[in-house]
Amino acid sequence: MARACFTFPSSFLFGTATAGYQVEGGSLNTDFWQWEHKPGRIAADERSGPACDWWHGQRWREDFDRAAADGHTALRMSVEWSRIEPEPGRWDEDALDHYRQMVVGLRQRGLTPLVTLHHFVNPLWTVSDGRHIWEDGSGTEPFARYARKVVEALGSHVDLWATINEPNVYYYNGWMSGAFPPGDRPSIGRAMQVARNLLLAHAAAYHAIHDVQPHALVGLPIHFRPTLPAHPGFMLDEWVARTQFELFSSLFNDAIRTGRLRRPFGTSLAVPEARGTLDYFGLNYYTADLVRFDPTSFAELFGRRSFPAGAEVDDAGWYASYPPGMFSALTWAHKQHLPIYITENGIGDAEDRMRPRYLIEHLRQIWRGVNFNWDVRGYFHWSLVDNFEWERGWTHRFGLYALDRVSQIRTPRRSAELYAAICRRRALDSDMVADFAPELLERLFPG
Repeated sequence: MARACFTFPSSFLFGTATAGYQVEGGSLNTDFWQWEHKPGRIAADERSGPACDWWHGQRWREDFDRAAADGHTALRMSVEWSRIEPEPGRWDEDALDHYRQMVVGLRQRGLTPLVTLHHFVNPLWTVSDGRHIWEDGSGTEPFARYARKVVEALGSHVDLWATINEPNVYYYNGWMSGAFPPGDRPSIGRAMQVARNLLLAHAAAYHAIHDVQPHALVGLPIHFRPTLPAHPGFMLDEWVARTQFELFSSLFNDAIRTGRLRRPFGTSLAVPEARGTLDYFGLNYYTADLVRFDPTSFAELFGRRSFPAGAEVDDAGWYASYPPGMFSALTWAHKQHLPIYITENGIGDAEDRMRPRYLIEHLRQIWRGVNFNWDVRGYFHWSLVDNFEWERGWTHRFGLYALDRVSQIRTPRRSAELYAAICRRRALDSDMVADFAPELLERLFPG
């Protein structure tokens, strides 16, 4: 069979995504460091420790080399507020210089940086003495001040920014499910107030960034999780699926569009400051849910979730491969009339048994959007190297490269080779599918 392919534009960015806490190691001055050292908080009571040794060992250099050698053209990273402002109003210039070296290192290797300012972790001074900046609303000004400082320091090398990663995951895990700190006082009312405060902080940071760097593109990456009614047409399943979607996937973007933050059961909070504060749509997509009405499941807003029938589940039982959900996510994002970056997408798969299929099928769905001339500008695979996956610790391995935590040796998985081939060719072709997932060949390239 002659080689056939799905080709991406020459300007399309191919890269990977990381988060500071998960790869740097030794983030002692944070709420999550304290959290992970409490028994029972992390799977198997594991600890992040030196993580991927990006801070003290500066192994970011060798990982950036790997990304460049594999043909990547971008990398998403985050900076840690706790390192840059270890105490209120005291800036650590050495930490800023460390991050400056990193973004310069990306540029030197031909990698476009996308820098996130907040990825689930707070400095201890923001959550001490019984207070929490995202609960009491006092975080807006400090976060905007911090954003301004970072952009002043790094802005000559960075013009793609993300303010707060997955605020929908953050407010849910911290104030409803209890998987993240503070985690000890689940409350829908408190969670909605946190969501409002996160929106206000994002909006203030958005304006601070543009004050320093008017040409910057600023986004707010959202974890998009389609919720499909288990019984289409059954009113209660339809209601639960719609409610969960509105209070998770679409909550923050709807508020930015309308200036009002939706709350459960038809009420809303005014957030006029947030209106219009997006330059691009940051889309994180991993999996989808099948939802059925369950009156006993109050914490899940009366919905019981499972994976769609036939979806292949990852080795931690956490995510399932559902490629149509990626196209649903893109279709929804396209309606926002903004440039789109897929800021995260991946699967936990230590044995690399399903990641090649996952990667191929999801990039095929992204190509469909590109082929419709939708303004999809880049794809960031989660992640380059195995990292500390929050409450799942080291039990959930997402890396294209496997990490030995003791020796810090990185070993490429087969999916690293596949992704490198895609990046170098800027296309997904039939030869790649035949080599890495031949079972998909006839379906993707019939005849």
